[in-house]
Amino acid sequence: MCSKRKTCHGGPSQQEQGSPAIANEVFVIDEEVSHLTRLKSEPSERTRACLHAGKSHISTFKLLSSRESNRSGFGRFSSADCSYALRKHLPVRGPWCVDSMDCAAYISQFSSDGSLLIAGFRGGRIRIYNADKKWKIHKDINCKSLRWTVSDIALSPDQQYLAYSSLTPTVHIVNVQNALKQSHANITDIHEGLNFSAADDESSFGIFSIKFSKDGHELVVGNSNESICIYDLGANKVTERIHAHVADVNAVTFADESSDVLYSGSDDSLCKVWDRRCHKSAKPVGVLAGHLDGVTFIDSRGDGHYFISNCKDQTIKLWDIRKLSSATKDCTPKAYEWDYRWMTYPSEARFLKHSYDQSLATFRGHSVLRTLIRCYFSPMHSTGQRYIYTGSSDQCVYIYDVATGNVVETLKWHESIVRDCSWHPHLPTLVSSSWDGYLVRWEATEDDDDPTTLNKGKQKMCPEGYTFTL
Repeated sequence: MCSKRKTCHGGPSQQEQGSPAIANEVFVIDEEVSHLTRLKSEPSERTRACLHAGKSHISTFKLLSSRESNRSGFGRFSSADCSYALRKHLPVRGPWCVDSMDCAAYISQFSSDGSLLIAGFRGGRIRIYNADKKWKIHKDINCKSLRWTVSDIALSPDQQYLAYSSLTPTVHIVNVQNALKQSHANITDIHEGLNFSAADDESSFGIFSIKFSKDGHELVVGNSNESICIYDLGANKVTERIHAHVADVNAVTFADESSDVLYSGSDDSLCKVWDRRCHKSAKPVGVLAGHLDGVTFIDSRGDGHYFISNCKDQTIKLWDIRKLSSATKDCTPKAYEWDYRWMTYPSEARFLKHSYDQSLATFRGHSVLRTLIRCYFSPMHSTGQRYIYTGSSDQCVYIYDVATGNVVETLKWHESIVRDCSWHPHLPTLVSSSWDGYLVRWEATEDDDDPTTLNKGKQKMCPEGYTFTL
C-alpha cells in the first residue's frame, strides 16, 4: 500500500534529551492526522483572520474579546476555538486525595458523562465515587471469586450496571444504581456471573479486558486463552468466540458507536481489526504491525479510523486502520531476552525498529513494566483530542502532544507504578491510580484550602512491594 507523506517535527522532549541513543531522533507523524488534530484543537481560519493573528499565539483574552464583539460573525466560539482555549488549562495542579487504600489501585475510569468515577483495587474492592458531590462514595463493592485482582471494569452505557473481571473465565455484573451503598457479592447484593469458558476448554483462563457495546446489549472480552469472546446479555450466552492471536489478548475495544468494528492487541505484538459484519468474522480484516513486544492497551479515537496502543517495547503508537495489511509481517528478530514483570527493558532494544512498521507515529518517554499500563486520547470537548496521556512504571503520568510528539507535562507525586488514569470528559480534572494505594486527582487550578491536598512526604510505597503483576 502506498503511504502518505509524513510530517517531521523538532527534536526530543526534555525528558529524552539525556539519552544519546535518541538525541538525533526526529518525531515523524502522518500529515493527515497531524492536520486533523490541529483543525480540532486550534483556532479556525476565520478566527485568526478577524484577529489578524496569522499563525501566532492567540491569548484567551483576545478570543473572549473577539467573541463578545462578534468580530468573527458567528457570535460564539467554534468547537476548535473552545478546545484551543481550554487546552491551555491542563489538569497538572495538585494532587488532591480521592481515596487511599492499603492495597494497589489498578483501575480508575470516569463514566461517559463524568458524573461517576470507578476505581478497582487489588484487594477485591471496587468503589464508585460521585464526582459531582465532592467524591463521596456512591457504591462500595466487595467482589466475588477474584483471582489475584480486579483486572478490568466496564460501566454499561446507561450507567445502570457494572461488569468486572479477574483472572478467571467469569465476568460478574452488579447493579450500581440500586439503593444499597454496600454491595457484598451474593450477601447484600447479587453479582450475576457470566461464564465465558467453552465446553472443550482444557484449562481455566483469565480475562484482561472487557467492554460493553454501545447499545449495552453485549460484552466483549480479551483473555489469556488467545481469544476474543462476545457475550449476548439478552440471550445469556457467548455468541462469538474468535481465536484472535497466538498469545494473551490484553486489550479489546470498539472502533466507534456502531460496535461493528473491533480492535485487539496481544502479547504477540500485533494489533488486529475485526469487522463483525463480515461473514468470516473468525479472520481479521487486517493486521497492524510495528510494535516489538506485547501490546498492553488500546484506545480508540472514536472515529472508526484511528487508535493508539501502549506496549512493553516502551512506546505508544498511533494507527490508521486504512493502512492495515492483510498479512502478518514478521517483526525485527529479538536480540535480547527479558521478562517485563521483574526486569528492566534492555537498553540495546530500546530503539530497535520494526522492518514493516505501519504506525503513523511513535511516542516515547514513559515506561511500561510489571503491569498492563494504559493510555488514552484526551477528551474531545476540552482538548480536541490534542493529547495522548498514559500511566507509567516510573510513577508518573505523561501527557504527549499528538501533533509534535513532545511530552508537554509530567505529573509527579506517586511513589509507585501508575497503572491507570482518566481525564474528565468535560472538566480539566484528571485522576490517577497507583500501586501505592492512592487514587488522586489533578486540576487546572490550585486550591490550597482543600483539606485533601497531598504534599510531599504523604506518599507511601507500594503496600505489598513489586511481587504482583497484571
